[in-house]
Amino acid sequence: MRTVLIVILLLVAAGGGGAWYIWNGMQPVEPAGPAVTFTIEKGMGSAEIADLLEQNGIIRNSLFFKGYLKWTKEGSSFKAGTYVASPGDTYDELIERLNAGDVVKEETITFTIPEGYTAEQIAKKLAEAWNQDAAIFLEIMDTGAGLKGIDVLGIPQDKNLRHRLEGYLFPETYELAKDSTPLEVVEALLDQFQKKLDTIPNWKQKLEARGMSLHELLTVAALVEREVVVDSERPLVAGVIYNRLKKEQKLEIDATVQYLLDKQKERLLFKDLEVDSPYNTYKNVGLPPGPISNPGLASIQAALEPEASEYYFYVTKKDGTQGHLFAKTYKEHLANIEKSKQESK
Repeated sequence: MRTVLIVILLLVAAGGGGAWYIWNGMQPVEPAGPAVTFTIEKGMGSAEIADLLEQNGIIRNSLFFKGYLKWTKEGSSFKAGTYVASPGDTYDELIERLNAGDVVKEETITFTIPEGYTAEQIAKKLAEAWNQDAAIFLEIMDTGAGLKGIDVLGIPQDKNLRHRLEGYLFPETYELAKDSTPLEVVEALLDQFQKKLDTIPNWKQKLEARGMSLHELLTVAALVEREVVVDSERPLVAGVIYNRLKKEQKLEIDATVQYLLDKQKERLLFKDLEVDSPYNTYKNVGLPPGPISNPGLASIQAALEPEASEYYFYVTKKDGTQGHLFAKTYKEHLANIEKSKQESK
């Protein structure tokens, strides 16, 4: 009898000690030191997450946390990401944070690429935003080395191109992680171009119907972008460009010459029009080797679906509207030039 009593007392003592051990192990870690940052990778299970929390000193014992998760039926909705937790946080606080995906907000940089910007202008914009040398960004735009999307889009590698990615860097407002590499930044612009292009219904079929490559389409779109301010005129100007191309008439677009200059001029001189370059549409018939800017969606759509007309010429109005006067013949064009001059007086 005495022996049985001793055994019972020992079991009670052991049970009490075990209960105390479990209870103690489930208590929050004593608050000490700064908060801890930890990252839950995609695909990690609740058991791995519990081990990670113990390794980072956020909980005392991962085994007890696993048991608590099982008991409360939690852990299946934990979200991947980088979190901050402090020693002293309770199990419930940790669970709530992981379920909500209350991750650390990344430091980001916001920047805007205006429609019609050239690769060089974009490189400078990115250099300012990331405090880098513009040449680093421009080299990526020239070579395309390391970019995943470049082959998908079939961007040609032509020695006559000033910048290989010209035309494919979509003008948009972006918010990217501050620690993004130059390669990742350029890739983001390229990815956005692909996404925006895919918003145009049946663009591949329409392009095929026109008998054009994507590169040729963007070359026309870039010309429209640099020539037109009034949105409603974009399809009409695109139509004029196609009319001249079909007739094998030189495009004679000032913007192609401006593209070759180190600094934009308010007014081109006759000697500027004599520059020897495949981009100079005053000297060469047909399209330049590639885009002269990075067009927005409206210009791309205009190039894809131009407005049919009998116009072959246009001149900018001088009345402040930034619209154009269109003409079918060169004689009408000369008359429009005089009319435009009169409007400026």
